[in-house]
Amino acid sequence: MSHTTLETVARPSIRPTEPQRRSPMRGVRRIPGWVVVTLLLIAVVYPLFWLLTGSFKTQNEFLNNPTWALPEDWTNLDNYVEAFTTGNLGIYIKNSILATVPALALTIIFGVAAGFALEVMVWKGRGTVLLLFLAGIMVPGQMILLPLFTIYFQTGLTGTLWPLIITYTAIGLPLTVFMMATFFRAVPREIFEAATLDGASIYRQFWSIGFPMVKNAIFTVALVQFFFIWNDLLIALTFTNRDDLRTIQVGLLNFTGQFGQVQYGPTFAAVCVNVFGTLIIYLFLNQRVMKGMTAGAVKG
Repeated sequence: MSHTTLETVARPSIRPTEPQRRSPMRGVRRIPGWVVVTLLLIAVVYPLFWLLTGSFKTQNEFLNNPTWALPEDWTNLDNYVEAFTTGNLGIYIKNSILATVPALALTIIFGVAAGFALEVMVWKGRGTVLLLFLAGIMVPGQMILLPLFTIYFQTGLTGTLWPLIITYTAIGLPLTVFMMATFFRAVPREIFEAATLDGASIYRQFWSIGFPMVKNAIFTVALVQFFFIWNDLLIALTFTNRDDLRTIQVGLLNFTGQFGQVQYGPTFAAVCVNVFGTLIIYLFLNQRVMKGMTAGAVKG
């Protein structure tokens, strides 16, 4: 009798699980969210699609067809050819690369080194120096353009790309130093203390320990600075006085004047090259940017 009772207790009761019925109100409550997401997608994606379709249209299509009409020939690349040949788009892209790459490299090297020195190394006055860099973030770039232009003119740097490289580096350093000091704050101090006890010099601690541990943060900061420099118009417009020195943003500004008010095709093609080129770079590097931002979000 007791054996039967034990079997009854030990055997679990198996009942077929009934599928959970979804409440119809649950789907109704999601409708406003879907509407908002759809509107946001349309607001973001449709201008890009309209820009892309416009780059394939001929002059006759721009003048006679509706604005929302699709191009008649999707393989028409004459606008892109004209943008690179007649519009000098290739020269503008080359100047942007020549100004962006050195300025970005100098900003990252000096900014990471300064962030390491301000946060990891212990020395008198580092708090004051960090406050000075913070004050540099608050200075509007428009205020320093006229003094810088005078200095560049007196030193003979006008007529070259050096004013752009120097100005981009100077403006990008305060934010880079502040962000890198914040990222270095999350690295456990015991790691550097152990390296010191093992005999590692400060340079080895920077290159072999500190730099690899914040590489995602460096990548994120570099990408932020890249988009700032690449998309700048005001500084490039101030310090470039010849057509062969114009960056792509200044070149796009002059595209309308070069082709007149009716040559929309090459202008759309040039804007497409700029917009989709930077968009592809961001989409390709998106995951690493997210890792860097997540690392910066958990700082204490």
